[in-house]
Amino acid sequence: MNDPQHVSSNDGCRRGAQDETPGAGHRLSDPEAQQDARRRIQILDPRLANQIAAGEVVERPASVVKELIENAIDAGSSRIEVDIESGGARLIRIRDNGSGIGEDDLPLALSRHATSKILSLEELEGVASLGFRGEALASISSVSRLELTSNVQDDPQGGWRVVAEGRRMEPRVTPAPHPRGTSVAVRDLFFNTPARRKFLRTEKTEFNHVEEAFRRQALSRFDIGWTLRHNQKTIHQLPVARDDHSVERRLSSLLGKNFLDNALTLDIATGSLRLWGWVGLPTHSRAQADQQYFFVNGRVVRDRLVAHAIRQAYRDVLFNGRHPVFVLYLDVDPTVVDVNVHPTKHEVRFRDGRMVHDFLFSSLHRALGEARAGQREGGVEGHDQGYAKRDDGLDVDPETGEIREPAAASSQARSAEASPSWQQQPMALHPRREEGESNVTPDRVRAFMDGYRKLHPEHEESLLNPQPGAPGAGGMAAETALAERRRPEPISMPRDVQVAGQEGMNAPQMPEEDATQAPPLGYAMAQLHGIYILAQNAQGLVLVDMHAAHERIVYERMKTQVHGGALDAQPLLVPVSLAVSGAEAETAERERDAFVRLGVELDAAGPETLLVRQVPALLADADVEPLVREMLSDLERYGRSDRIEAHINEMLSTMACHGSVRANRQLTVAEMNALLRDMERTERSGQCNHGRPTWTQMSLKDLDKLFLRGQ
Repeated sequence: MNDPQHVSSNDGCRRGAQDETPGAGHRLSDPEAQQDARRRIQILDPRLANQIAAGEVVERPASVVKELIENAIDAGSSRIEVDIESGGARLIRIRDNGSGIGEDDLPLALSRHATSKILSLEELEGVASLGFRGEALASISSVSRLELTSNVQDDPQGGWRVVAEGRRMEPRVTPAPHPRGTSVAVRDLFFNTPARRKFLRTEKTEFNHVEEAFRRQALSRFDIGWTLRHNQKTIHQLPVARDDHSVERRLSSLLGKNFLDNALTLDIATGSLRLWGWVGLPTHSRAQADQQYFFVNGRVVRDRLVAHAIRQAYRDVLFNGRHPVFVLYLDVDPTVVDVNVHPTKHEVRFRDGRMVHDFLFSSLHRALGEARAGQREGGVEGHDQGYAKRDDGLDVDPETGEIREPAAASSQARSAEASPSWQQQPMALHPRREEGESNVTPDRVRAFMDGYRKLHPEHEESLLNPQPGAPGAGGMAAETALAERRRPEPISMPRDVQVAGQEGMNAPQMPEEDATQAPPLGYAMAQLHGIYILAQNAQGLVLVDMHAAHERIVYERMKTQVHGGALDAQPLLVPVSLAVSGAEAETAERERDAFVRLGVELDAAGPETLLVRQVPALLADADVEPLVREMLSDLERYGRSDRIEAHINEMLSTMACHGSVRANRQLTVAEMNALLRDMERTERSGQCNHGRPTWTQMSLKDLDKLFLRGQ
């Protein structure tokens, strides 16, 4: 079998067979192609091997900056300086004051798979350092002129320099004065790989990427002082942040002054997981996802599971096409997260992805829900008043066993105490103002309403003519109200409330002695063009979009009413057959209980066929097939699915939009104040159902600037 002639004969037979295929003869007639086919397996040249590895690790100058900064952090540095020239193409210099590298270790520093950070598989599985592969310096030195100088002593004359020379990249070590720490200079990036250098963008673009890499690392470690210079010009000078004030200064310097003014502080821990940081209010969103920073054990990551959990938490409050801003830190046991899944270590894999996803979603959803109108600042820390979280999501006192009422339900009960008359009158349906990409049509809304009335006949009266205190009270429209619109009946006002146009009564006013006694949104003063409410609070002037605000209030009440219990299911007269993959069929069988909880019953009719036998009654007229397929996809990727809830909420949102108070509706002062109080009690009342802001504040300082007062 090892006879060369025998092998040649077999090769000839194979080539003859290939020549019969179109184009095969032309390819094999090329002498160079035939020569390539006969090449023997051999070990690659060290420089070529490193250049191949550099293709994965070194994409552009920003990649070099990231790798070298991570090495500096792992060295225990308290100060890191980054100098850039020509966007990083000419020079990248990173200097730190860390532990340094000894003379004996310097030759290995530029070798592949040489590291001091891990020595065994056990250490790899629980790695806490940012770097561990031992190939970054070797890869960088193969596509640039790299020089590393380090000193482990306090004597500045005790430093050493190492460079890699020649085709085999032999290290050469020479003495060089240097303070304690390490400096790495990378010059002429991609000088020996012209094809890679052609892909570099303009100097400005490349530096923007470098600055973004610097920003991520500076946000990851507040206990390190940072400096970034470009072409000898200082761009960022960030001292060590030792207290909350200095931390806020760093955030403002890196993300802008408006970030903290429109962010919520978050610090929640459960078991071995802790999530802390800052999440932007939904009204402070951006057109691009350029201010989203998520760190796992101090390592910046971009993970689809994390991104999905955050996106779901913002889904109900974010304007279409906008992106949230956040700086979040997840602390978790290193042994339950695998960081060795990507060459650049940007991605991670959690051992229990479903638990992490649910923890992130519930924490952010709770934080955003507690951000009510009038509360610009604040945060969420642990569980309030010592309550523990039960498996069913309710808060229970560990000593007395008392169960705390959910925030949403309690807020609806409180808000029902002061329901004004404009919430008790049927409203005429109007065309939806926000079209977007919704597939909700008037016919589907009517079908939804009919289905809800059949399932809950006890709520029939409250749907048509809500009364104060009734679940869902919020002026939802009845189909019979399309023909005629009734004006609100006069209501009896308390003696201390002034109705617009009525004399002899005093409306609620700002307390003269202590302005802090006023509600967050203050007291109504007037209505502008039948659209906006003007109110006065302790800070200055409050402007409220009354339709948007009422829309959110109605929507939250309807959600509490509909999702308060288990979803009722309705069997299908004719089961829907779905052709699925084997993996999807396994997911359906494995997650059968999850589907049942959501009101969906699936049966296997074959190895790659599913039968949908029942769906939630409120979605009986929905398109079943795409809904189930999306649920299967979510369960397979993230371990949970909220497609049913999202589909129902979409219809509730449309109904709330139709049933809310409309523009040009004249309100009394009492009704305007009642709306302001409802906003202060309702979750997520800072945005309407479509993500538009419901109110804004103009402080006295802002007003003074408009009129140049004090200047």
